[in-house]
Amino acid sequence: MPFELIRNDITLVKADAIVNSANPEPVVGRGTDSSIYNAAGYEKLLAERKKIGTISPGEAAVTKAFDLKAKFIIHTVGPVWIDGKHGELETLASCYRKCMRLAEQLGCTSIAFPLISTGVYGFPKDKALEIALREIETFLMDTEDFNVILVVYDRSSYEISSSLNFNVRSFISDRMVESKASDYINEKAAFSYQRRESFRPSSSLLFPQHKKQEKADYMEEASKPDFPVSSAMPLGSISFEFSVEDVLRKKSETFQEKLLSLIDERGMSDPEVYKKANMDRKLFSKIRSNPDYVPKKRTVFALAVSLKLDYPETADLLARAGYAFSPANATDLIIEYCIRHEIFNIMDINAILFEYDQSLL
Repeated sequence: MPFELIRNDITLVKADAIVNSANPEPVVGRGTDSSIYNAAGYEKLLAERKKIGTISPGEAAVTKAFDLKAKFIIHTVGPVWIDGKHGELETLASCYRKCMRLAEQLGCTSIAFPLISTGVYGFPKDKALEIALREIETFLMDTEDFNVILVVYDRSSYEISSSLNFNVRSFISDRMVESKASDYINEKAAFSYQRRESFRPSSSLLFPQHKKQEKADYMEEASKPDFPVSSAMPLGSISFEFSVEDVLRKKSETFQEKLLSLIDERGMSDPEVYKKANMDRKLFSKIRSNPDYVPKKRTVFALAVSLKLDYPETADLLARAGYAFSPANATDLIIEYCIRHEIFNIMDINAILFEYDQSLL
């Protein structure tokens, strides 16, 4: 998966480059900065950092990673939040852009970021997340075989917009209530049917003597079998209108065939599809080359989002892979919400899934 959003300690993450949200001067700050120095080797890393000198906000510089599970530490200085009108947004965007470009120049194929400036620098978490996702998405759309990991230490350091969170939560709650109500109605209907079938009043109650013909008509209808019986077959045999072979001959497009036809209809290239689906190029190649490939459900969701399928189209593509939307599954409900509200950016969807502790697409 080219983009991952995880909850962890960044010093424990394995990546070619680890990003440090650094102090502009060669001194050790608090939070992520302090954690990285301690994990890498305090004195060794500080000595290297002093060789760099001052780093301006929005810029990035590199040192060895020493004892970390990485090749490099990229130090970047995020903006201190004032009011959003002093260049804070662009400065933060620059941090992400320059770190990824520098990592690429160093020959790295993976980089791990903290959510820059959201600690002691006070940058609003929802705005910081939005900027991080936009910059990472832009970079990955122009890059092959590169992985970006956004590392969040705990729930308090991560936040999607409150209005979106409220809308998603309300949608999930409403749909689950609807599902339970539907289950209750279906169960009640089934119970009523069973009671009706099991309770048969005597014919004298149903049919007074002066309505013998109505009784005869009723009994004749009730005695008919549920399935048509062929006179050419032994008594008790059932004749179906279609054979299994007839049904199989009417089989529709496979998942792979339908997917490829949708891609052609939308005039999209393969890289556009798998990048917008946050999908590894090798996985997409497997799907394209293997007519019998059975994808995971989240892979189908990711491809549906990439192709901007509406709800019926997504349900159809799911069915061709052997799946269906579940009204009792949080991931399914979140995907349904996003599709119905035309949220087709995979980064935004993954941010919502992460908020609700669901696996990312």
